[in-house]
Amino acid sequence: MSHFYRLVVSCPDRLGIVARVSNFIAGHGGSITEANQHSDLASARFFMRYEILADSIGMSKEALCEAFAPVAREFEMDWALRDTRQKRRVVLMVSRESHCLVDLLYRWTAGELDCEIAAVISNHDDMRKMVEWHGIPYHHVPVSADDKSAAFAEVERLVEASEADSIVLARYMQILPPDLCERYSGRVINIHHSFLPSFAGAKPYHQAYQRGVKLIGATCHYVTEELDAGPIIEQDIHRVSHCHTPDDLVRFGRDVEKTVLARGLRWHLEDRVLIHDNKTVVFA
Repeated sequence: MSHFYRLVVSCPDRLGIVARVSNFIAGHGGSITEANQHSDLASARFFMRYEILADSIGMSKEALCEAFAPVAREFEMDWALRDTRQKRRVVLMVSRESHCLVDLLYRWTAGELDCEIAAVISNHDDMRKMVEWHGIPYHHVPVSADDKSAAFAEVERLVEASEADSIVLARYMQILPPDLCERYSGRVINIHHSFLPSFAGAKPYHQAYQRGVKLIGATCHYVTEELDAGPIIEQDIHRVSHCHTPDDLVRFGRDVEKTVLARGLRWHLEDRVLIHDNKTVVFA
């Protein structure tokens, strides 16, 4: 596989940003293989993602960062430079529903997700054999309704021990504490059905069936302290009709959930998602 540097930038919008960055890369012999830009007129903010052929630039990531720093200061940039040879480490979290976890594990083994899955954490022991068959450590951390703090202290310890860059809630049916959300801000990804807030609680697809809904959807988003209200990465829908049963709706919903989560995670791993306030720019 080719070796790339990925430059992602967010800064106040002004003339000359693209020219300055492109000339900087060209001046160091760099070959830009993919370029994305977006100017948000409402916020006067500029967003950029460049993929640069690493071998063409002739310097290490650290040296390139040092050389680019004056440009970043000039334009007041929030920026990051990533080396594709340094794979992200991801921790998956799951409860009893397996469809999202199984799908991610398949995509990972098929090479569709460019990451290392460092561990799986669950509040149930149901998925252990399947996860360990993939050679991935499995950690069972029960969550007591009487005292969740001890469980989440252990979860945080395991995430730290795994040296995780990102956390994916693959149908993990517990609410993460605010301090964990804040510590991993912009690095925790969740999936939920799009019936919220209309059909909250148990059996949302059965509730939707009783109302005769015509669209089923799912939302992949970053986790914040406010439940299911973080910046949205991806969404999709599936049309249904009066002919479909509650079991059909559940089946369609699982399909949408797993594909939306997989796309969201892939775009996150490829540095295609830039967060600003409670929104995202997605260069998909």
